[in-house]
Amino acid sequence: MGDDVLTIALSGADNTGKTKQLGILARRIGSGAVATGPLDAHDDRWEAIKQGGMSGWWFYDGCVEEITDVLAASYLQRSRHCVQGAGVRLMDRGIPMLEASVASTVAVREGLSCEDAADRARALLEPYARDLRAAEAGEYGMLLLHHEDPVIGTARALSHEESVTPPYGDYQHHLHLQIHRLIREGRFAEVIVVDSRPVVAVQDDLRRRLRARTALIPAGCLRGVRVVALGGMSESGKSTAGEYLRTRHGYARLKIGYLIDDAARRAGLDAPYALSPVVRAELLLDGLDRYACAHRFHDRFTLESLHEFEVTAELRRMLGDQLAITYVETDAELRALRGAAGPDDVTVRDVVKSARGAELIRAIADRVVDNNGSRLMLERQLDLMALNAVWSTVVPATNPVNTLGLPVSLEVFLTTLLERITSGAVPLIDLLAVTGSGARGKYQHGWSDLDVFVIAEPEKTSALRQALAEVQHDLGEVKLGLTVLSLAECRVGAVTSRLLHVLALLGAGALLPLWVRPGVTIPAPSLADDVAASLKAGVESAVEIRRQLLKGTPDLRALFKVTALLAKVLLRFDGIEQGGDTEALNLLVLGPGEREPDNGMVSTARTDRAAAQELAQLVLGRWMETMPTVAAGA
Repeated sequence: MGDDVLTIALSGADNTGKTKQLGILARRIGSGAVATGPLDAHDDRWEAIKQGGMSGWWFYDGCVEEITDVLAASYLQRSRHCVQGAGVRLMDRGIPMLEASVASTVAVREGLSCEDAADRARALLEPYARDLRAAEAGEYGMLLLHHEDPVIGTARALSHEESVTPPYGDYQHHLHLQIHRLIREGRFAEVIVVDSRPVVAVQDDLRRRLRARTALIPAGCLRGVRVVALGGMSESGKSTAGEYLRTRHGYARLKIGYLIDDAARRAGLDAPYALSPVVRAELLLDGLDRYACAHRFHDRFTLESLHEFEVTAELRRMLGDQLAITYVETDAELRALRGAAGPDDVTVRDVVKSARGAELIRAIADRVVDNNGSRLMLERQLDLMALNAVWSTVVPATNPVNTLGLPVSLEVFLTTLLERITSGAVPLIDLLAVTGSGARGKYQHGWSDLDVFVIAEPEKTSALRQALAEVQHDLGEVKLGLTVLSLAECRVGAVTSRLLHVLALLGAGALLPLWVRPGVTIPAPSLADDVAASLKAGVESAVEIRRQLLKGTPDLRALFKVTALLAKVLLRFDGIEQGGDTEALNLLVLGPGEREPDNGMVSTARTDRAAAQELAQLVLGRWMETMPTVAAGA
């Protein structure tokens, strides 16, 4: 066999997924790989053994010398088997597993300890020792391990069996002990702990380790990829859901039939739909893996549409939490009205889907989407699903009001307000936070508003209004900027760019609320989503700056604030986060590390209308520098 051929011997106890992993890898590599086949294909004696009963021969009737000879002959013959043109040989169980199997068998049959069984196995294998050493030296040995604890590993191996006989259970126990012994002896180049991970996660781990050995192995398998698989009956709205996820949340839409057909063609399979559901699911996975590898800029996909229950269940087993099965549910009467070819056509298609188990998918779906209402209701459900996958949720810590450095009158106002709206048996709010300059210790009396963000349900609005009226006098002349959202609006992202920024700050712990209802979690939008959303705020600010400049006498405070907001947006796209108005303007106008003189434009813009207008023009100019040059009439 040529030195350029890599023999990958994947070992492991029963039910670690060796055959599955090798099958997925072989299909992905294609013609560059060849599987050496099962052991029983390499010795003619296996046929008679199987006819007489494998378990009886292994544990009772066959003498251990015969068992050892059949196993050793099979391993060695398989090792010699060579197929020309392949760069990778894939082998189910390497030579160390022969020793582990023989040792575990004699441990069960002769009542030996782990070490004594290992010695007995080595003695039984001595006639073949030279050939076995040569064969093992030609393998790149890898091990799939259920768990680092052999007791837990044994339990997991047996949990996959419908029934377990005492000898087989004892055999698995000893097999795990022997495998751990072989690990300690350094008999495997790589050890991968499965630990109940989904198939794709283990496959990715396997490829990552093998990639350094040969370029024929793909770099990974769907690492970091999220998949939404859409199911439902005819005209339920699956395509509508897929298109919304594409346009709003950046999912790439893929058809299941296309992926299966493409993978089958590459594998030389003419009739993929005549194969078992498990194989079709593996073909679907292969097609998805190839597409994702060729389009690395995509990390989220929709699969349309799920029709087969067994294929879906197998896909769930392979992808684990990377897959979100979403069942779009719509009443039959409404679906019948949507059919372009009429209600009879919908009924006929439903019969086909039902025969494949399409309706059963609902029971294993991660989310059932109700599409009996408006399109907006459908989209909000999809928003929640999509954002739950990318936004974490947090339980915010709180901050006492006396740490904000606010005037005493405002501290009294906030303290009294919180007592009124949170002290009852059922609080009126879920969260209250001071935002803006008041949260950063930058509050300036006579200039700053008191900005407050509240999460509360709409039905609490009247009670909130009454509570505010009762404590309003404590505000004096200070303007209260109060924003109230429901928790649902926060979680589906139905918020302005400014409020998304507030949620991002709360989620990151950069802004601490004064009060949170026990048990409440809030979404934590990602920085990337926050920055992207701020572009809209930049557009609005640029428009408002011009509106103020075109006034005969612009509102000085409004002009300064909107100019500062545009400066913050511009800085964000340079990777600079700055919450303070003056600080942001100084950074944009002067650059990092520079200090403006006391009589400079930024420092006087709060009180001098001419300076504010000059500053606004400068920042607006920076905004316009980001625009392309467009010729008149172009």
